[in-house]
Amino acid sequence: MKHDAKFYWKLFIYTFQLSAFTFGGGYVIVPLMKKRFVDKLGWINEKEMLDFTAIAQSSPGAIAVNASVLLGYHLSGIPGALVAIFGTVLPPLILLSVISIGYSAFIKNQVVKNVLLGMQAGVCAVIIDVVTDMGRSIIKDKRIMPVILMIAAFTAGAIFNVNVVLIILICGLAGFLSVIKSSGKDVTNDIS
Repeated sequence: MKHDAKFYWKLFIYTFQLSAFTFGGGYVIVPLMKKRFVDKLGWINEKEMLDFTAIAQSSPGAIAVNASVLLGYHLSGIPGALVAIFGTVLPPLILLSVISIGYSAFIKNQVVKNVLLGMQAGVCAVIIDVVTDMGRSIIKDKRIMPVILMIAAFTAGAIFNVNVVLIILICGLAGFLSVIKSSGKDVTNDIS
């Protein structure tokens, strides 16, 4: 898709703002991206956001950067991906550069320690919101396989301490087989 400079500027500003004002990692940025790009702007739909989140989470690297790359690429190919990456990476780069200058004074400050401790509670609340929102979306589809995988993956990780890489591989294989199976049904239905 061809877009004008105004579109790329908006994409940069939106990803920059999300990255600059989000603390707690990629899981926190996902619901904010959903609210901005799905609910407010309508640039993507909720299913695409869920797909981007799943791919971003299972790919190497930071979830926020991966999700931004996918979003930018989906909206405008490689130029969109580059703009989204730059908008997402620039705020932490600036912040870390500033913090590194006065790190020793910054880390010993009791006020800073208390603020960071309080932010942990907020991050936890946002992650719970993401899980319930996405879980609700999966259950709405009324497909049993994703629900079973979701419950099994949670149980394996939370209760039985199964390695996350193994859980991702098994879920990916199950999803792949499900797609192959359903596409096989579509082919046989088309033939008959």
